[in-house]
Amino acid sequence: MGAVIVSSDPVFLTQRDQIVALATRTAIPSVEVSREDALDGGLMSYGPQLTDAYRLTGIYAGRILNGEKPGDLPVQQAVKVELVVNFKTAKALGVTIPLALLGRADEVIE
Repeated sequence: MGAVIVSSDPVFLTQRDQIVALATRTAIPSVEVSREDALDGGLMSYGPQLTDAYRLTGIYAGRILNGEKPGDLPVQQAVKVELVVNFKTAKALGVTIPLALLGRADEVIE
């Protein structure tokens, strides 16, 4: 296996630490959804900003507490996504990250 892409399925999210540890131990590049995965040693992450999702949740909760019916509220999703590249992990794995990708990253961990 050349790499692994971990989806945002709750099963994977609950096993986040084990997945990152296994990918690190076996020297397999991994791409995850959660920023924390890249911070913990995954190669990179690309997914919604959790702070944006939490903000939307708070707004919805406020609207419901102010009397709006949940069924009348529009469906929304987080629109801000971020790319985090762990350059330290890339070096350890011998993976070359293209400069164009590094330039588009919201954060590069060195």
